[in-house]
Amino acid sequence: MLLFSSSFVFSQVVKVEVVQNEDGQWQLLRGGEPYYIKGAGGDTHLEELVEAGGNSIRTWSADGAQEVLDRAHAHGLTVMFGLWVQHERHGYDYDNEAANRSQLDYFTSVVKKYKDHPALLMWSIGNEVDLFYSNTKVWDVVQDIAKMVHEVDPNHPTTTVTAGLDPIEVKLVQQQAPDIDIYSINTYGEVCIIKDLIRTAGWEKAYIVAEWGPDGHWEVAKTRWSSPVEQTSHEKALSYSSRYNDCILPDTEMCIGSYVFLWGQKQETTATWYGLFSMKGQSTEVIDYVSKGWKGEWPANRAPSLDSISLNNQQKGENIYLIAEERYTANVFASDDQEKIKYSYKIYPESVDTKSGGDLEKEPPAMAGLIKKKSKNKVEFKAPREEGAYRLFVYVTDKEDKIAYANIPFYVNPRTEGMQQSTSIRMQSRKLTIPE
Repeated sequence: MLLFSSSFVFSQVVKVEVVQNEDGQWQLLRGGEPYYIKGAGGDTHLEELVEAGGNSIRTWSADGAQEVLDRAHAHGLTVMFGLWVQHERHGYDYDNEAANRSQLDYFTSVVKKYKDHPALLMWSIGNEVDLFYSNTKVWDVVQDIAKMVHEVDPNHPTTTVTAGLDPIEVKLVQQQAPDIDIYSINTYGEVCIIKDLIRTAGWEKAYIVAEWGPDGHWEVAKTRWSSPVEQTSHEKALSYSSRYNDCILPDTEMCIGSYVFLWGQKQETTATWYGLFSMKGQSTEVIDYVSKGWKGEWPANRAPSLDSISLNNQQKGENIYLIAEERYTANVFASDDQEKIKYSYKIYPESVDTKSGGDLEKEPPAMAGLIKKKSKNKVEFKAPREEGAYRLFVYVTDKEDKIAYANIPFYVNPRTEGMQQSTSIRMQSRKLTIPE
């Protein structure tokens, strides 16, 4: 029986190696057995992860490490342990040798403390340190940490994670950080080009897709007022499925697994963009498709599927202009395998607290009093009074509280201007219908 406390681990280290087999395929060996990563980014909802067929989680820093490692081990999961290397875009100076030494000393203490935990899979040195950077000395810093890890912990490999895959950075890692054993990539819409690109870039060892998911908010179409158009939960589910089955899984030569993002929920552009769970912890249709990829079978009860949403007879992705305080109708097309679903609706102002690289954002508050009438898949609402960009969100839940969602951006014009535009359109329409 394994016993854990907040400060001690009574168990034996499980050795992890990255090797190339007789067929030239790279793979992880954990305890001497092949180990393909079916992972998720995040440290919550671990029971659901195991049920879905996952076997590993990814963290970004040492915060709460003992508790995370213990919980993961209790669920039979491993941990890609993140060592958060400071970012130049946050003001860190890689030419500051004293700061570099202090950071290295801290990581040395972390590695010594957790190196023998049985849940540990590998050390992830830095996450997207290349995002908006200019000082390539960061790779020397990464090398110093990776070299230290190999000296302190001979039982676990090292990796570093870049934002997308740039052939120039592959060369820099090869030249300046040779103690990196595995290359890891965060990628979204471009995940299907990674297999070819990493070979073209000259990487010859194993790699991991360390973060992947829906179309990124920087990759999608935008409205005229610059609001990115988010996929519905069903569109995301199809994206996750095709990206895993058609792009990640087939590379049996170099790819040793992946971490789906995000196994939890966060505000990033919207509250639903990247989370596989809702704010209330409800699981989404995406999880069903991810589980199908991991296990080869669907769950007994599948989440609702939300195909599309229209507003004022316009589709998601069109430039939808509304008039302040006028009433409008939206229609939703959703279904469920058990045919008992509930609809709820909210209106939010467009988020203005947008950041880069996944930095913490504040969610805008929902607007009260605008929803006027609901009837299953139809809602009537009053447009907000203030001019600006907004989104109408719809949430569909089944009897087991699984959820589907969609949102549709719209822009509110002031009532006087809107009324003038409306009158002009009506007059133009009348002119077109006057017989000669």
